[in-house]
Amino acid sequence: MGLYQRWQESIEKANPANAKKILEAYYEKEKNAYAKILREQKQELSGKASDLAAELGLSEDEFGGFVDGINTSLEAPVNVDELEADSDVTLRIVWNELYKNMHKAKADWLYNLPEWDGILTQEERNTLLKEYRQSCQAVSHKIGRNDPCPCGSGKKYKNCCME
Repeated sequence: MGLYQRWQESIEKANPANAKKILEAYYEKEKNAYAKILREQKQELSGKASDLAAELGLSEDEFGGFVDGINTSLEAPVNVDELEADSDVTLRIVWNELYKNMHKAKADWLYNLPEWDGILTQEERNTLLKEYRQSCQAVSHKIGRNDPCPCGSGKKYKNCCME
């Protein structure tokens, strides 16, 4: 059983109160791990999964959850299902994607870290936030009353298929 599966299993098997405590403890460790990565401006982490977990202050199982969370922000995603403690792992982080994905996950404790100041300027962060928000907007094309009907009849929409 891989690290990620063990991580998920530990949360699923716990009762709701314990699962909440486990997640709260994990979020604090995750925050510290990201703070360390950002502070040291490490864009690439590589080594054995167990060594990286220890370096970031996470248990091996928690590292499986960490990799799952950061996976969409990597140049080359890691297959979390095959991740074992002795697996060689290379995490090449794309800062812009990481920042956007933190907003996507609504993880304000991560995207508000002061360590981001050394990586992205406030202006760059505002631009990324604007891009993220625009990507979430629902846009639909509405047919106007006086536009040609999409059925192809040649009539105005209001005289054909509007009703």
